[in-house]
Amino acid sequence: MAEYKVQFEVFEGPLDLLLYLVKKEEVDIHKVDLTRIATQFIEHVELMRELDLDIAGEFLVMAATLMYIKSRELLPKDQQVTPEGEEDEEDPRWELIRKLVEYKKFKDVATRLQEREFAMEDIYPRVPGKPDLAVPPPRTQVSLFDLLNAVNVILKRVAAHEVRDIFEDKWTVSEKIELLRQLLARLTVVKFSEIFADATSRTEVVVTFLAVLELIRLRHIVASQPEPFTEIEIARAPEPPPESGGASTAESAPPSAVPAAEADLQSATPNPQSN
Repeated sequence: MAEYKVQFEVFEGPLDLLLYLVKKEEVDIHKVDLTRIATQFIEHVELMRELDLDIAGEFLVMAATLMYIKSRELLPKDQQVTPEGEEDEEDPRWELIRKLVEYKKFKDVATRLQEREFAMEDIYPRVPGKPDLAVPPPRTQVSLFDLLNAVNVILKRVAAHEVRDIFEDKWTVSEKIELLRQLLARLTVVKFSEIFADATSRTEVVVTFLAVLELIRLRHIVASQPEPFTEIEIARAPEPPPESGGASTAESAPPSAVPAAEADLQSATPNPQSN
């Protein structure tokens, strides 16, 4: 059978604990309503649809004890008589009351934990919001053959509009490297074809292309595609992490073939003064 508890304005707890507190004069006996207690107990029994004689008998004993204590309180102080043998230490219900007090302590703790649980149900941790900057999709790296195919298209386009000049082209790879660095200092990304937009001859296209290869070798720029089969784009390379050995990026890069290629290009360029 479920535990019977008295609920009213003065006290809330098991009936045994209420009796003990009344004996200790911790609750004003004049505020105890025996009729109300009996009514609550009967309603409790009716809801359970079962009569437990042990609890009912215990209730009658407790009710009689309460009536006895209340009658004593109604008497004047000088007429109150404490029955012999009714000391706290000799209380026959002391062991049960001690267990009830200990049980109530644990139940109070459980109640507080349940209240905290209910309170936490309305509290939601703050979830970090999504960053404002969208993560760019991974770019497709291009190979040397992709670069050669791209520059070959540009060479064909320049050849169709090339005008022969009696003067030799004065562009060098070093100069084109500097121009590319200045361009990428202003722009984050530039299309591969835009690098050759101002080229007026195939020689200038080749020199510019050698400058691009040299900067890629030095890991100063990277060539990639936003998506497969799209135009190649040139961008500044991300800053490399510091190396423990202190070697620079240029020192760790593979040897350059630009000087030899530039020399071959200069030797292959016709000198108009030889005519």
